[in-house]
Amino acid sequence: MKILITGGTNGMGKGVAKALASIDNQSHEVIILCRSKELGDKVKADFKNTTLNEKVSLIICDLTKLRDVENAINEIQSKHTFLDGLFINAGLGYAAERIETEDGMDSHFQVNYLSHFMLTLNLLSLLEKSQSGGRVIFNVTEGGEIFWDDMQMINKWGYEDGIHQAMVAKRMFLVKLHDLYKNKHNSKIAFIGFQIPKTVWSNQINIIPAYMRMMATLMKLFGRFITIEECGEMMAPMFTENQEESLKKSGKFITLKDNEFVEIKEDMQILNKQSQEKLWGISLNLCADEKTSQISKSLFSLEQDDE
Repeated sequence: MKILITGGTNGMGKGVAKALASIDNQSHEVIILCRSKELGDKVKADFKNTTLNEKVSLIICDLTKLRDVENAINEIQSKHTFLDGLFINAGLGYAAERIETEDGMDSHFQVNYLSHFMLTLNLLSLLEKSQSGGRVIFNVTEGGEIFWDDMQMINKWGYEDGIHQAMVAKRMFLVKLHDLYKNKHNSKIAFIGFQIPKTVWSNQINIIPAYMRMMATLMKLFGRFITIEECGEMMAPMFTENQEESLKKSGKFITLKDNEFVEIKEDMQILNKQSQEKLWGISLNLCADEKTSQISKSLFSLEQDDE
């Protein structure tokens, strides 16, 4: 399997990347999309030593910059003729203040959702060429809302609200993608939302305030956290299972319970088609990218044909 992972140098992404590089006689090819070449090279060297997998590569991309996303898309398409999996994972967590990107957006909204919207749409053609059945796994959590009148959170900002808004947007996006593809002839792509059942102990611990670190350390002692390696072991089967099993999960929001994948009942706001299409339209306008708009138009024409 050839799998692209965003945010593969830390946290959940690193855990999944390491697990995939390790299993099945090091047969899987792992592509890590990350912002820092220095950190990416370090992780790549570490994986080479610990997993013995030579098929780990990097794509350097700063998700706070749509021009970087466009360049990354072009690089991926020039280097690869297909993808079997895509892990939509990279995201900003704690932040002391609102940071606006060069594209004029709240950094949490752009990194955690919008740049992934653009990336995913442009990589669908590579996923369609998978012989194993393409799958897009979204790192998402429950709760949250879309702040329709202030999506860039200029008037009222909070990092937790920013994270949760992006989670809602990603869940709407994956459900809409599933609906657009489900009636497509010979569709082989699954779109799955996954919530990790426990918090992953990651580098976030180094940037949160001292009082939060103290609370997290206490929670860790009581078993509320898991390692990135444990996270990778939990999630790896979603990327390597057969096409039939993957398609059964498509369009669903799932988690792991008692070593089995179980469905989480989705909120009605996520399933609202008018809200999905409203968000999609706003996202296209913010991307302001002709290729992304053309891909969107072709997807919606398939939906109209099915009707």
